[in-house]
Amino acid sequence: MPETASVTWQDGVLRSAQYGDIYFSQEGGLAESRAVFLQGCGLPDAWQGRKRFTVAELGFGTGLNIAALLDLWSRTRPKDGALHIFSVEAHPMAREDAARALAGSPEIADAAQALLSVWPGVRRGFHRMELPAFGAILDLAVMEVGEALEQWQGAADAWFLDGFSPAANPAMWREEVISLVAARSAPGARLATFTVAGAVRRGLEAHRFEVARKPGYGRKRERLEARLPGHSADPTAPGRIAIVGGGIGGAALSRAFAALGAPAEVLAGDSHGASGNPAALVSPGLDASGRARARFYAAAFSRAVQLYEQIPDAVIASGAALIETEERDPRRLAAVARQDVFEPGSFRRLDPQEAADWLDEAPGSAGMLLANALVIDPAKAHAAWLGEAARTATVERIEARNGGWRLHLTGAAVLDAEIVVIAAGWGAASLLPDLPVQPIRGQASWARIAEPPRAASFGGYAIPTREGVLFGSTHDRDDTGCDLRPEDHARNLAAIAGVRPRLAGRIDPQTLSGRAAIRASTADQMPVVGELAPGLYVFSGLGSRGFTTAPLLAEHLAALICGAPSPLPADICHLAEPSRL
Repeated sequence: MPETASVTWQDGVLRSAQYGDIYFSQEGGLAESRAVFLQGCGLPDAWQGRKRFTVAELGFGTGLNIAALLDLWSRTRPKDGALHIFSVEAHPMAREDAARALAGSPEIADAAQALLSVWPGVRRGFHRMELPAFGAILDLAVMEVGEALEQWQGAADAWFLDGFSPAANPAMWREEVISLVAARSAPGARLATFTVAGAVRRGLEAHRFEVARKPGYGRKRERLEARLPGHSADPTAPGRIAIVGGGIGGAALSRAFAALGAPAEVLAGDSHGASGNPAALVSPGLDASGRARARFYAAAFSRAVQLYEQIPDAVIASGAALIETEERDPRRLAAVARQDVFEPGSFRRLDPQEAADWLDEAPGSAGMLLANALVIDPAKAHAAWLGEAARTATVERIEARNGGWRLHLTGAAVLDAEIVVIAAGWGAASLLPDLPVQPIRGQASWARIAEPPRAASFGGYAIPTREGVLFGSTHDRDDTGCDLRPEDHARNLAAIAGVRPRLAGRIDPQTLSGRAAIRASTADQMPVVGELAPGLYVFSGLGSRGFTTAPLLAEHLAALICGAPSPLPADICHLAEPSRL
């Protein structure tokens, strides 16, 4: 787990115990931020006339620089302008300490409170935070600075280099970091820092920055400003965007495009897959390796939970037990729980009695409690994210036309768009015949019962609905039938009877309802998200984890299309690229 910030307050001054250095000047942190970083990067003049502006920072700390930036942006923001912020922090600070530090700058209280309301956790990885009232998105990388810059795929128009001093924290200022800063800079990028250390100055100059010494602030006599040659322009607007598919993928994409100021039209078709069920379990795919795949599922889970919790009345229940059913499960679950890509306290070991208490069953197997798992109401998510963006229309085929794409709809209607995203789950295979996805039929069952159970998975799963229980589901490869089958209800009921016999005994088999949907799966069981041809994109292969993975993947694809920084590290993006297949 990343080492959190250890701080002390001495005579009203906030000091890092790790580095033995102060977070900001004793003469006034806000005035220092404005003088050194905002004015040092030529703000707000540098963003005038821009539709999209990106600021990157090394050393997030208390968030003071970002709060000052948000305050300035809110007062001088170009019409329809969007601000993207990327910051790095190896030792994230507790929200309570940050709140105390920011309280010393009441002039920016609104911006500070907005930042505190989305204050990130401490899991290792990228954390996305939206600040819609400010027209801004913040991505915070909780990791070592070199790794963070290698994984970030953005290009900054302005840089705040605000790590602790080179003497106290030399790793932040080494040549490799300066090289990565230059590589992640847009033409004409401005840079500001409080230090005038010779190694920093020479490193910037070696990477084509034009460097100038400027009068310092407070007790520091000098500071540095730097600029790359050239001029940065806004990315080209994507034009009309059409999303084919009205399930959770289409809804998540609609929300992600809207957040970037690029509304899309959703052609929902007649089927929404598992999105039509009365409940859905949001939990991560578990990978004990700790490599990129494990980090992807952990990051996707964290973002999904964050977004669903923002939707009024969307959450039916919190927490889910993972019950051990195989010999390898105790080792595998313990390895997952130790990974630093989850927030502390996400997992808690359940002995057989504790697992039984959670399940309301007689003692049996042990397990693990995933405290942050959610059971959500899919209809609430769809209503919140789709809004007026969706229309019922079935796309029969697509063709390239006049630098864009023409969608042929049922009834001889057509729709032309510059950007098309095929997010129709298994339905994508009929529009993209070469897409290497496999159909997997899943039938879920549900019933009304007086007391809905707590959520648990055990190979299958049983989760509460608003009126009872949903359980299942079957997993039949190469079966594309969507008919409801009594024998599959029986299979689902037998599966829960093996682990939750009391619950099974409360369900009347004659009153079961259900739904069958076809999942799209890839050979490596990872999603396929990205560009297939100019203007044509795919969003498929989510398998049985669509409610967990769709929100973050949608933000990644929307960023790719709109020319904005992705919320995903580069190595995770590669896992989903269509070219891998």
